[in-house]
Parts: sequence; C-alpha cells; structure tokens
Amino acid sequence: MSGWPASANAKQDGVVLLHGISRTTRSFRKMQTALEGCGFATLNQAYASRRKALEALAEDIHPAIQRFADGVDGSVHFVGHSMGGLLARVYIARYRPKRLGRVVMLGTPNSGSEIADRLRHFRPYRAFFGPAGQQLGTQRSAVDDAMLPPVNYPVGIIAGNRSIDPVAGTMLPKPHDGRVSVANTKLEGMADHVVVAASHPWLVRNAIAVAQTIAFLQGGMFNPSAVITREGG
Repeated sequence: MSGWPASANAKQDGVVLLHGISRTTRSFRKMQTALEGCGFATLNQAYASRRKALEALAEDIHPAIQRFADGVDGSVHFVGHSMGGLLARVYIARYRPKRLGRVVMLGTPNSGSEIADRLRHFRPYRAFFGPAGQQLGTQRSAVDDAMLPPVNYPVGIIAGNRSIDPVAGTMLPKPHDGRVSVANTKLEGMADHVVVAASHPWLVRNAIAVAQTIAFLQGGMFNPSAVITREGG
C-alpha cells in the first residue's frame, strides 16, 4: 500500500514512518514535516493495520520500502509508533535494508500490553483490531517470538507516562501512557530509552518526542536535558 509521497534525493538518509494500529499516515504528519526540515527523506507508509497479522503486513509494505531504499544513498532509518515499532522489527528481521540505520519506537509494546491480554477474547476487540490485535499481548506464541528476534541494530525507545483513559489505565502497571506500561516498552539490547510527559495517542505528535526522535536518528542517543527519565541498554 502507498503512503504519503516520499521525498528523496540521492544524498539523503531516508526515514520510513510506520503508524500504529487503527491509525493512519496523518498521525505522522508533524513528525514527517520535522524530519524533512532536518534534511531527511521520508516515506510515511500506510498499511492495513486492522486487517492482517504482522507477518502479512511486513509483506505488504516491502515493495514500497524497497523502492524507497533504492532511491537514497544514505542510511535507511525506521520510526514506528505503537504497533508500528513491532512491524518495523518484523520487517527488518525479514528484509533488513543493506544500509540500515537507526530505529526509534514510540510507545511500542515490545513486551506486550496487559490491555490486549484482558480484551483479546472480547468479541468487539477482536472485530475492531483484527489479527494483529491478537499479537499485542504479553503472552506471545513461539511463532510470534520467532518474528521478533533480538535486535542487533541501534534502537531508541520513547515511552509516555500520561493517560487520558482512566478505565484502560486500571489495567496497566504504573507508570504508563494509557495503552502500554513504560516497563513494557523496553527492549533488551536497546541503545537508549526516555520517558516524556505524553499519552499514547499523542506521543507521535509531542514536541519533545519529535525532537528526541530526530536527536537519536542523527546521533544515536537522546538529549538527556529534555526528558523525565533516561535509561540505556
């Protein structure tokens, strides 16, 4: 599936943007504009997040990402919001770009979400979030684990610690962003981890999170002066 038009030339690094489940490329417009303003080429990639499982989604997005990667001579970075971070991990495990750069994940449930655990057998949840929604829990199958091997590339993780959903918040250990606990965003082998004052839906548009994303893509680490907490892996 096509995303927002890529803007690339041969001397730029490229950034692939992958939105979260039930979101669209519109959620990444602010991030995309900021990245392009810093000289990155971008591919804001759409995908059918509620219709297919992660492994099928990785196949869907591959042709567009391959074309984009072929159009830049610099590194190819990935930025994923929520489930988009998991999709980036699945994609890289299958189709790692030759010039893979850095990866930033915002609110990604790397160890799953307790909300998905509670609701995965609830019919409306299954109907709305589809096959991928069943892969977001804390208890993963051996097949799901195999799709998400240990990372051997630079990963920076941004978590939020604000919630606008008091009901969902009761299902999560604190601190959390209303969808994912801060603890479950962490990933063994991560290069850096920061927490910002934002809720899950707004992480991708939060000014500090946007600035921290750019900082990591440019230098491989977050700016410690603009975060609440920071932890390297």
